[in-house]
Amino acid sequence: MTAKILDGNALSAKLRASLRHRAAELAAQGCRPGLAVILVGENPASQVYVRNKIKACEAVGVHSEKYEFPADTPPEKVLNKIAALNADPKIHGILVQLPLPKQFDEDAVLEAISPEKDVDGFHAENVGLLAQGHPRFISCTPYGIMEMLKSEGVSLKGKEAVVVGRSNIVGKPMTLLLIGASATVTVCHSQTRDLAFHTRRADILVAAVGRPKMITGGMVKPGAVVIDVGINRLPDGKLCGDVDFESAKEVASLITPVPGGVGPMTITMLLANTIEGAVRAAGK
Repeated sequence: MTAKILDGNALSAKLRASLRHRAAELAAQGCRPGLAVILVGENPASQVYVRNKIKACEAVGVHSEKYEFPADTPPEKVLNKIAALNADPKIHGILVQLPLPKQFDEDAVLEAISPEKDVDGFHAENVGLLAQGHPRFISCTPYGIMEMLKSEGVSLKGKEAVVVGRSNIVGKPMTLLLIGASATVTVCHSQTRDLAFHTRRADILVAAVGRPKMITGGMVKPGAVVIDVGINRLPDGKLCGDVDFESAKEVASLITPVPGGVGPMTITMLLANTIEGAVRAAGK
């Protein structure tokens, strides 16, 4: 068996065409969706991520504003900018690019964003709503994964799902979404004993730990759906995921590549959340 590739680029392009149409409709009604992005410091990876997000906004007709601050900026200055953006009716989504410099309390910064504009889905209120099964905004990467599974008609009801990783950004919200879809979910992490025992039970395996090629084909159940969230740079400069793609694709039924899998979907769902924020603001 050789797995079918879950092409995030192709699905993302399809969804963005729909989002472009929706954004145009809102703009015609006097409510152009708007996203503000805050970048603190000169982290090269963060600069690339922000540039890609701004470019994606332009492509679908979402108004975007970028605010850059030096790495030594006092936290109060960024918090003041967030407060101003919270009050700005042209802005429907606020994103603070992580990580922040060491003088920042990241939790405090994320909590300063209005829950109604928290398009990353990181605010405690939005996390709580997701846990209760009534999400306002869903964290973008797990949201994109659910859309990928939906696009392939993957049934989650009663399935064994294993999430490797327990971060607030991916692992925890992914777990909540899978539970909400009636999967039986096991969460594994750095302290899990016999990781392979758990991964080999998984009908749906989500790897999100940031360790290159940690999940090998021998750790995958035949016919499983494998979602690789990791993005790691090898010594030769090439990118790879948390899954050893070459061995896993010979066992799985569906698998995401790195790059070109989950990554494009993350930005697409950020756009979807921003447009949804505009819809709510317009009362539609």
